[in-house]
Amino acid sequence: MKCPFCGAEDTKVTDSRDSSEAFEIRRRRECEKCEKRFTTYERIEAHPLVVIKKDGRRESFLMEKLMSGITKSCQKREVSMEKMEEAGREIENSLRSEDKSEIPSGLIGELVARKLKRLDKVAYIRFASIYKDFEDVTDFEKEIKSIKK
Repeated sequence: MKCPFCGAEDTKVTDSRDSSEAFEIRRRRECEKCEKRFTTYERIEAHPLVVIKKDGRRESFLMEKLMSGITKSCQKREVSMEKMEEAGREIENSLRSEDKSEIPSGLIGELVARKLKRLDKVAYIRFASIYKDFEDVTDFEKEIKSIKK
């Protein structure tokens, strides 16, 4: 494993443990050259997922795109990167457990919305405003009232 900081190829595993998902191992590593530490995840290679967009287009599922949506929603909020990554992994695992190779984008949006609602209400409202295509302030008000209940 190459060091993400200096590119050296000599790294050692300092800690290894199962993550909360059954098919993933979290490893803490240390670069033997620059001595910086980083985390890697080892997981089973899974079948490719295809996302079916609202307009019928199909595109490959990209974890980076999922994480981009989550991190943008949580921007300037007190949600740790670790919590965001955990949410992303849980969503991906949920999609893969469906045992389907084609996933509607609406299902992904619903899973993200549910996770964000539990993580941070403001992040949820940010995501919902895009996902649910809010048109005016009354849409925001309705959604805020629904999460206050």
